[in-house]
Amino acid sequence: RPWAIVRAMTEPPRPAATPLLGAVKWFGTITGLVGAAILALNIPISGWGWVLFALSSVSWTTAGLAMRDWSLALLQGGFLIVDLVGVWRWLIA
Repeated sequence: RPWAIVRAMTEPPRPAATPLLGAVKWFGTITGLVGAAILALNIPISGWGWVLFALSSVSWTTAGLAMRDWSLALLQGGFLIVDLVGVWRWLIA
């Protein structure tokens, strides 16, 4: 049913009314900011900034799906892929 997908994607987002979802969003915000700062400082532990970015992306993807905010979920899912490449290049390879 392709029309069901279109209808689902055009529904307005749900508000973040639960304390758990609020906590997930704050966790995503804080880990994203700390990850950015660690990378920007270019210090020996900078590779761990990618791990924090990945945690942030997982949090925001989850929040986007819970709120039915498809653009946010897609954006953060894309960022998660980039973050995992950063983890691979900086910490694993």
